[in-house]
Amino acid sequence: MITGIRIDKVEASRDKNEDVKGLDVNIGIDDVKMTGQEAEIKFTYTATYQEGVGVLKMNGALLAHEDEKTSKEIEASWKKDKKLPDAFSEMVLNAVNFTCGTNGVLVVRPVNLAPPMIPPRIQLRQTEAAEKKK
Repeated sequence: MITGIRIDKVEASRDKNEDVKGLDVNIGIDDVKMTGQEAEIKFTYTATYQEGVGVLKMNGALLAHEDEKTSKEIEASWKKDKKLPDAFSEMVLNAVNFTCGTNGVLVVRPVNLAPPMIPPRIQLRQTEAAEKKK
């Protein structure tokens, strides 16, 4: 269960005075720290305005409290593959996407960029190759 999200750093810049041709949103998980059943997931949210028009970047941390089994799965998955378990990852990505998208509306205003539209809810699915391995 997510207990909080904090944004530690925000950067916004408009690099060209041209029309925006599109928007790419990337959410990266930078680090995971487990203390018992408490998780701290550090992230970087980047919204890149196409054709080099501008960028919005936010760094922060999501805090969560999980049951013992899930906590162990998170820690093991991160140590082994630098990945989060799918169900937990989905929850984290959607929370970060919503938080940064809504706060980003205010951040990009002074540099005259359109708000980063909040994409639909993220759902992870396995590729056909991964399903065939099962």
